[in-house]
Amino acid sequence: MQLRRHSITCPLGTNLPHYLYSQDEAKAKNLAKDMLVLEDFITQEEEELLFSEIQPAFKRLKYEYSHWDDAIHGFRETEKTNWSSECNSIIARVRETAFDSNDQIMPFVHILDLAENGYIKAHVDSIKFCGRTIAGISLLSASIMRLKLDGKPDDIPVDILLQRRSLYIMKDSARYDYTHEILKDEESHWKGVHIPRSRRISVIRRIEPSK
Repeated sequence: MQLRRHSITCPLGTNLPHYLYSQDEAKAKNLAKDMLVLEDFITQEEEELLFSEIQPAFKRLKYEYSHWDDAIHGFRETEKTNWSSECNSIIARVRETAFDSNDQIMPFVHILDLAENGYIKAHVDSIKFCGRTIAGISLLSASIMRLKLDGKPDDIPVDILLQRRSLYIMKDSARYDYTHEILKDEESHWKGVHIPRSRRISVIRRIEPSK
């Protein structure tokens, strides 16, 4: 299903990246250095290539509605190391863009398939499974990622607009000091505009955890 691309602009007088919004502008500005979104990181053709290689593995899996730490509902996931040369060049571009040359990247690519009615609850990824930087390509659907200071559920949120075919890069403070979540479709609003959330696939690369 083709989703209409949503053009969202920053209000006059703000200096925030156009993909980032919060009523606490000072916090959002501070977070911006560690939360980057590159729109149109891949083309529609590249999205179709990635999807064609990913989809066969998911045909054998059912969506799950429980998770070991209760963080994700309505999901399927897999890991992939072997890609066609065309897709491998996309994966390599993620590494070149999101990570330092001396970073030790996990050898497998984590792929998370979130159902149309699925969502990701607020959590911080365990340091046992990932290092200081996470980078993910968003396929099939736009979505809203919400960040709040860890341990402060009533904190004023910082919302991140993840457009379809964009790459997000989360590191350092965004990675360790904030929880992150992907909002349900009915909660998926950006500055008062509903951003429809359909099935969403994330193609994720991570740094090896510290030993």
